[in-house]
Amino acid sequence: MGADIHRSLLAEGTLDRLHTVARVDTTTTITTINDASPADALRLARAEVLFTHWGAPALTEDTLGRMPRLRAVVHAAGSVKHHVTDAVWKRGITVSSAAAANALPVAEFTLAAILFANKRVLDIALDYARTRRQPRLLPYYSGHGNYRRTVGVVGASRIGRRVIELLGPLDLHVLLYDPYLDPAAARALGAEPVGLDELARRSDVVTIHAPQLPDTRHMFDTRRLALLRDGATLINTARGSLVDTEALLRHLVPGRIHAVLDVTEPDVPPADSPLYTLPNVLLTPHIAGSLGNELGRMTDWATDEVGRYAQGLPFAYGVGPDELTRSA
Repeated sequence: MGADIHRSLLAEGTLDRLHTVARVDTTTTITTINDASPADALRLARAEVLFTHWGAPALTEDTLGRMPRLRAVVHAAGSVKHHVTDAVWKRGITVSSAAAANALPVAEFTLAAILFANKRVLDIALDYARTRRQPRLLPYYSGHGNYRRTVGVVGASRIGRRVIELLGPLDLHVLLYDPYLDPAAARALGAEPVGLDELARRSDVVTIHAPQLPDTRHMFDTRRLALLRDGATLINTARGSLVDTEALLRHLVPGRIHAVLDVTEPDVPPADSPLYTLPNVLLTPHIAGSLGNELGRMTDWATDEVGRYAQGLPFAYGVGPDELTRSA
């Protein structure tokens, strides 16, 4: 893992539990493998389990050759696509991910964004700051609120399912698009299964929880963004590539729709991008996922996985190569 994330995890002492289930040196971080020092190379040669996090180096065939005893990779974060390669599967190495733990804060962020969007909290707050007097709420915001609004969820991923679960007790109607889910399963989750175009047309808020795949690039393009009703809100906490940014701006600049963007393409918009200043856009720097003490949840879940491995039990959150073809 990267040195910065290592220091953050150790600052809270959340890795101490690893000592109870494994022989581990939490004072040493290996951020590179092929250029490891002789001492680190010796540690790697003895390693049976890799405990990884953000910034982990790619596990290529050459890299894995330096770890002949390696049997498992436990990732204390979300996606493993950045470091788990085909060579890992070919060697029969098992992989676990704390993606399910990371899904929880993303879903919570999304729930807050949905409720605030329907209530036009950002608009009212900006107007209040500008006028500095009590606004006339009834005439200006009578069409807003969270009663019987329609929310479109794109993707029945871990996050998408958790969002639907959180929306369950509320007076909201939930639409769901997921090409891998049959209609009966969607209804069992508490959502109405629909096509993506229908979801775009009918929703007051659209929230994206689809994976980044060749087929999903710019799934919200010029044509589909035009289907969104006037005043709708688009929330993207998934991947920036799922939305055509230039096409989105053509709807945002005139104020036709609203957006909550935790991810963009590029990851950091150019300094002169209107996204930073548009009053109908809430732009955040990829904070929906685990942040601060929420990192401890991922580490705790990953430590539990190491404990299962030590007991000869299967991983509770194992990841396989087939899953990566349709996950983030």
